[in-house]
Amino acid sequence: MPFDNRELLARIIKCEGEGEGDNGMRAIATIVMNRVNTAYGEYQRIGQGNIRTIMLQPNQFHCASTILKGKPTTRNIFTTPPEDIHYEIADWAIGGGNFFGISNSLWYLNPPEECDIYFPLSKSGKYFTTVNQHCFYSPTPKYKKT
Repeated sequence: MPFDNRELLARIIKCEGEGEGDNGMRAIATIVMNRVNTAYGEYQRIGQGNIRTIMLQPNQFHCASTILKGKPTTRNIFTTPPEDIHYEIADWAIGGGNFFGISNSLWYLNPPEECDIYFPLSKSGKYFTTVNQHCFYSPTPKYKKT
C-alpha cells in the first residue's frame, strides 16, 4: 500500500468518522493511537507500537477493507481521499493528542440501536461513553489475556 502512516490515518479518520464532526473524528483517531500505545493485550502483542500494523489489522476497521461480509464495498480508504481537516486530526493524534472523552477506550461501534454494555461477543470491553453515533468501550480485565 503506497500510503504513508499520516495519509493512512487521515483516510481512516475520514472514512470511519465522516458525518461525526470534529469530536467524532478525534475520538476515532484517539482509538487508533490508544491501540498503538497500549501496553498489554492483543494490540500490544500484534501491533507492538506500529501504527500501520494497528490500522491494517484484519477485521478491525471496516474502511480498511474492500470486502465486508463477503461483498465488495466501495466505501473504503482507497475511495475516500482525505481533506485538510482529516490531515489536521491525523497530525494532532500522531503528535500525542487525546480526545478527553475517550480515556483508554480501544473500540467503538456505530450500532443500529443503543449501545451494549459489553463489547459484543468477546466482552473484553465495557461501555464507556457515546460520542455522536458511536459507542466507545474501555478494556476489561479479560482484554489483558487476549
